[in-house]
Amino acid sequence: MEGDGLNCPSDSSDNHSQRGSVASSATLSRAQDVLIYLFGDSAVHLSVEGLGSITVQELGRSVRETLCIPESTQDAFAFWLCSPLLELQLKTRHQPYKLCRQWQDLLYRFTEASEEDISQDEPCLQYRRNVFYPKSKELQIHDEGVLKLLYEEAKSNILAGRYPCDPEHWVGLGALSLALEEGTALDSQQFTTTIREKKLSSFLPAHVAMGSGGLFSTLRGKSSRQSGLEQSLFEEYKKISTSAGNPPEPMQLLHQYLNTCHNLPYYGCAFFFGEIDKPAQGILQRAKRKAVNVGICLEGVYVIDVKEKHVLLGLRFSELSWDHSYPEEEGDSHILWLEFDGEEDGTPVNKLLKIYSKQAELMSGFIEFCVELKSVSEAVAAAETDGEVSLSQQPTGQECSNKNGRGGRRGMLRRQSSVVSSRVHSLNTISYVDNGKEIKRLKPKRAASFFTRQASAPAYSAVQVAESLEQG
Repeated sequence: MEGDGLNCPSDSSDNHSQRGSVASSATLSRAQDVLIYLFGDSAVHLSVEGLGSITVQELGRSVRETLCIPESTQDAFAFWLCSPLLELQLKTRHQPYKLCRQWQDLLYRFTEASEEDISQDEPCLQYRRNVFYPKSKELQIHDEGVLKLLYEEAKSNILAGRYPCDPEHWVGLGALSLALEEGTALDSQQFTTTIREKKLSSFLPAHVAMGSGGLFSTLRGKSSRQSGLEQSLFEEYKKISTSAGNPPEPMQLLHQYLNTCHNLPYYGCAFFFGEIDKPAQGILQRAKRKAVNVGICLEGVYVIDVKEKHVLLGLRFSELSWDHSYPEEEGDSHILWLEFDGEEDGTPVNKLLKIYSKQAELMSGFIEFCVELKSVSEAVAAAETDGEVSLSQQPTGQECSNKNGRGGRRGMLRRQSSVVSSRVHSLNTISYVDNGKEIKRLKPKRAASFFTRQASAPAYSAVQVAESLEQG
């Protein structure tokens, strides 16, 4: 997100090999070599003069020329500063070198990393998807080079488990990757040889390919499990090569891969790291917390279990209210509060989820920014469609609810066997609120919202948090 926002992912899989990419020489006026990393283990090598003062906008022109990116799709990508501890999307006016000099201060402010980890951490400069680029625009892209860049990033997020998906999705995506990289004419023996050389984790999510371990895995046998995965992947691969009379072109495969990823609601999200309370298991059990990734995009907010790789809570903006609170005492946590409709013994209630994170304020600002941006874009689209809706005639909260099929209440959840489905029953939530003054359990009346800000409201105060940097 644009502004002073950051993200602290716990499962970044490719940043460890990218350190040391940003020059730190004191002589910054003469030409110096700079590497801008891409997904897929490649990079753009530039010779830059005045590294200390060069802006993202100036770097962008050079990178787009090198990669032959059409002007019509230049907004699809942005520059990021990334490390295993933090990810930051930059604005066009930002100067990457100066931000690198502030990196440790940003880590202290927005991560829980130790002093030792912070002292050793160094960001790399990366060219990747713009978090604010709409998925609808991606569907209109027909430049193979641009699609390949988007594909490599999506594939990385699938393999790392950042984009949780069900078996029918990850097997299909793995088969498409195999077809893109090895062609569609592999026979059974060639397929087996390729998989053994490159390993299953090159095509399937790591937690799937490696297994979860434990007694069950031992009893079943690793080789049997691997054989089953290989057979499923091969069957899906053969469907690609035999689905049409002629072998599919790379453009078709790229579009198919991205279209499948678009079905995942958190595709293109900015991710933040946080923790939530685990449900109490007994009277004497000490309170524990679960690590989560919080994905935020133009569509909504998604809380994802870092370990189990499935969605705990997914909400469109029309389905939630939110706020953040600062620590009241030293040692307390910053908290992002998410409020949404639920039921308690058949009675409609408000449910509150607490997300502990040093990035709570950033997440709150990012949600507000996305809601405003989405509201404006929808108004503009409506005006272009029928010429009747202006920017000052934005949809009311009820209209937004009806358009999303809510009618003021949340729709039915998807099947619980899917990793994309919300698992509200597994969350430790507060079920009632009272007038916004104190949180307590009430008997069965419908409580007022705890927050003054709701996503269904048409107006918002100006975003303060996200004025100069953006989180991703």
